[in-house]
Amino acid sequence: MNLSRRSLSRRGLLAATTATALTSAAPAAAAGGGGGSGGGRRLRTGFERLAADGYALLDGERVGVVTNPTGVTRDVRHIVDVMHADERVNLVAVFGPEHGFRGTAQAGGSEGRYDDPATGLPVYDTYQKSGKALADIFTASRVDTIVFDIQDAGARFYTYIWTLFDCMESAELAGKRFVVLDRPNPVTGRGAYGPVLHKEFATFVGRQPISQAHGMTVTELALLFNGEFLERPADLETVRMTGWKRSDFYDASGLPWVPPSPNMPTPDTALVYSGTCLFEGTNLSEGRGTTRPFELLGAEGIDRKWAAAANDVGLRGVDFREAYFAPTFSKFQGKTIGGVQLHVHDRESYDPVRTGIALLVTAKKTWSGFAWRPDNWIDKLTGTTRVRTMIDAGADTDEVVAAWQDDLARFRGVRRRYLHYR
Repeated sequence: MNLSRRSLSRRGLLAATTATALTSAAPAAAAGGGGGSGGGRRLRTGFERLAADGYALLDGERVGVVTNPTGVTRDVRHIVDVMHADERVNLVAVFGPEHGFRGTAQAGGSEGRYDDPATGLPVYDTYQKSGKALADIFTASRVDTIVFDIQDAGARFYTYIWTLFDCMESAELAGKRFVVLDRPNPVTGRGAYGPVLHKEFATFVGRQPISQAHGMTVTELALLFNGEFLERPADLETVRMTGWKRSDFYDASGLPWVPPSPNMPTPDTALVYSGTCLFEGTNLSEGRGTTRPFELLGAEGIDRKWAAAANDVGLRGVDFREAYFAPTFSKFQGKTIGGVQLHVHDRESYDPVRTGIALLVTAKKTWSGFAWRPDNWIDKLTGTTRVRTMIDAGADTDEVVAAWQDDLARFRGVRRRYLHYR
C-alpha cells in the first residue's frame, strides 16, 4: 500500500495495519475456520470482514463504491445502504456498471447519472467508460478510495470483471486508492477452461488474455490484472473471504443469490453460462426472454434431431431434452421455436465450455438454417477465429477443444501465481 497520499496519523496507521491483516490472513482461514458454509465452515465475504473490522481500512477516506444489486449482506441489505447509515464510513459516491447500480437496465444498457432516492448519493455511470474519461469521473466525484463489490459469474465475457479492470486502470490515472472486496466464484475456482483470448479480439467482453471460464475470484483477478496486464499498476488492496474453498459451488456459501444481471436469475444459469453464452454469436436464441436463459437454446425449424445428436456426443454430467418455447423478448420474440434444454445432473464432472462447443457443432450438423452472426461476434466471445473456422470446416468437438490446449496451459501457469484459496 502506498502511504504517500495518506495521513500518517494514529488512525491512518491503524488503517494501514488493518489492510495488511485483511489481505494476508485470508488464505489460512479460507482453508478451514469459521462455521456454516459446509463442513462446519462459515463463509465471510470481503464486505463482512471489512465491516467486522470497523471499516478501519477506509478510515479518514472519502469513499466511492462500484457495485450493483449483488452488493448485499447475507440478510440482503445493500452495502451502500449499510455504509451510508454508518458514521464510521464517509461514503460520498456510487458507481454503476452495465445494468446499473440498482439493476434496472437490460443487456447493453445502464442507468445513467442520477441521485439515489434511498441515500441521496450521486450515482455515476461507468458503463462503456474507461481510461481518462472514467478517471475524470472519479476525480469529479472527489473520492479518495474506490471500493469494488460485485458478484461475478465466472466467465470471461461477463462484463463486470472488465468494469473491475477499467476502474483499476482509471483509479491509477486519477490517483485514487482501489479496494476489492471478495465474493465466491459461483461455479467454483477449481480450474480454467476454454480458449484464451487473443489480444486482437479485445472488447468489453474480454479485455485481456484469460480463459473463457477463468476459475478465479474477483480479488484474484484484480491481483492478476495488476501483476500482468495493467501498464501502471493500481494502488490496490484486497479483502479476501474466509471459509471458502476452491471446490465450493455457490450453494455451499450460505449466501443469498441476487441476480447479477437480468438474465442470470439463478446459480444454475451461471453453471452453464460460460459455454452456452456462445450462442449469442449465432442466429439461435440463447434463451433470453424465457425463465431459463442460457439453459434453453433454439430457433425456428429445429426439431428433436438436435437433442438426440447432442446426447450422442456423450458429454459428462449433462443431458439434453428436446424443448419448445416462445421467448418474450430478444431473438424470436413471441414465436414458438424448437431446441434443447440443458439438464446438468453431475456438476462435478460437467465442463461448460466443452458442452457449448458440442452444442454448436451439433446444431450446425442437424439444422440447415444455422448461421453465425454477420459481425462474427463469436470471435469476440471465444477470443479467436479458430472456433468458428474449425466448426465451419467440419471439425468435431474434440478437435476444436484440442486446438486451444497450448494457450490454456500457458494461462494456467500464469493464473496459478495469483490463487489465494485452497
